[in-house]
Amino acid sequence: MKQNNDMESRRPLKVRSARFATNFAKWLSQQNITPNQISVMSVFFAGLSAICLFLLPYYTDILSLILAILAAVFIQGRLLCNLFDGMVAVEGGKSTAAGELFNDIPDRIADPLIIVAAGYAVVDVPWASTLAWVAAILAVMTAYVRTLASSIGAPTSFAGPMAKQHRMAILTLACCVTAVEAFIWQSSYALLIALMVITIGCIITLFRRIMSAYTFLENNHK
Repeated sequence: MKQNNDMESRRPLKVRSARFATNFAKWLSQQNITPNQISVMSVFFAGLSAICLFLLPYYTDILSLILAILAAVFIQGRLLCNLFDGMVAVEGGKSTAAGELFNDIPDRIADPLIIVAAGYAVVDVPWASTLAWVAAILAVMTAYVRTLASSIGAPTSFAGPMAKQHRMAILTLACCVTAVEAFIWQSSYALLIALMVITIGCIITLFRRIMSAYTFLENNHK
């Protein structure tokens, strides 16, 4: 949950300025709900998405289509929680002292839940689950490098090409394609391709964030 008053520490998102987002965040701020609770809800949505993906290989009828679509919907639910927890905390003035814990920990749980489940949903190749675990570890590493760099004095970097919102966008698209693919052809290549893209993208993202921190720290070393 993005509760730090330093705006530079927040992920830059244009959607925060959208009218629907500001209005809904204002409404949430007036309710008996804390940003921390919204952050925890993101893990709940990630878990629902993971359940749908884990169940996907066991169905070949209309249920496979429904499960894949639900997985995509729950991924977006997770992202909405990530959006509104910060808006309620900062714009709504309901930040807490422990807010930074709820900023990162739920994300570190939600990402692997969805990514790993996507690997077990792939029925076409036996190594998809291994690839998913690699992608999940790399996804967590991108956040680790970001927070480590910030903790030692480098600017907070949300550089891509495979930051959180990019990973979830790719998986959402893959789930939508899989809905048709699994229903018609009983395959799941879209998820496999998504995992490949996420893995490669995370490697590039790690390199960019590490080099950004390294360059800054070296150039500002006295």
